[in-house]
Amino acid sequence: MTAIDVLVSGLAFPEAPRWHNGELWVSDMHAAQVLRIDRRGRVSAVVTVPHLPSGLGWLPDGRLLVVSMEDRKVLRLDEDGLVEHADLSAVATWHCNDMVVDRMGRAYVTNFGDDSHPGVPPRPGKVAFVSPEGHVRAVAGEMQFANGMAISPDGHTFYVAETRSEPPRITVFDVAADGSLSNRRVLMAFADAAPDGICLDAEGALWVASPFTNEALRVFDGEVVQRVSTGDQGCYAVALGGPDNSTLYLCTSGSWIPEEARRLRNGRVCVMTVAVPAAPAT
Repeated sequence: MTAIDVLVSGLAFPEAPRWHNGELWVSDMHAAQVLRIDRRGRVSAVVTVPHLPSGLGWLPDGRLLVVSMEDRKVLRLDEDGLVEHADLSAVATWHCNDMVVDRMGRAYVTNFGDDSHPGVPPRPGKVAFVSPEGHVRAVAGEMQFANGMAISPDGHTFYVAETRSEPPRITVFDVAADGSLSNRRVLMAFADAAPDGICLDAEGALWVASPFTNEALRVFDGEVVQRVSTGDQGCYAVALGGPDNSTLYLCTSGSWIPEEARRLRNGRVCVMTVAVPAAPAT
């Protein structure tokens, strides 16, 4: 096990961390805010998302995209505030979740499928594709609680965590020129973990948040090659960044249940230095 340090505490439920323009951006989901965190741990509020923020990304012109979970939309932060970028209600059968945005501004968004809780098989959901202009279509189906995602640096491979499949797994697709996904296959199935947020490093390994074992796992060639304990809290999301892209950011919380997370406000962003930096930006 490797020691980690606490960068920020007192959050409700930090999710969807992204390193962007020299700062860490995080959705404090159950506090309904998008935050920026500098290297000293100083927190700035960016925008309030009333229907709860999750996945974050940016268009090529620098405008922020944020998933608005409960109303199943992707919002865009323009100069005069948040506006609707895309309505995902035709694809998402329940609340939207994470998002990854490629260098062309094309977004992939997951959703919960239904309102069931862990321990009950979820309704299969779909992965939504959102063009830079805000057009929406489904690009993958039969997803068992699709969650965190990553795209390889060459843009050809798409990774997605299926948190509540049996067994839980990381699934991989090929990416076509138009953003479509094909050639579905399992990268790794987990015997003792349920993958949540993921990120990719420069060796092609994935860091995987494992909330129910209170760990982050480094997965390479279908095996867990490193485990990082997050102590008494579940780890729900991870990101690589920092000045040299060799800082692993870990989003943790004492509870994923909204009411408890808001009451406890014990969510943290933790950090540790890793040997392999982030993969180049997609």
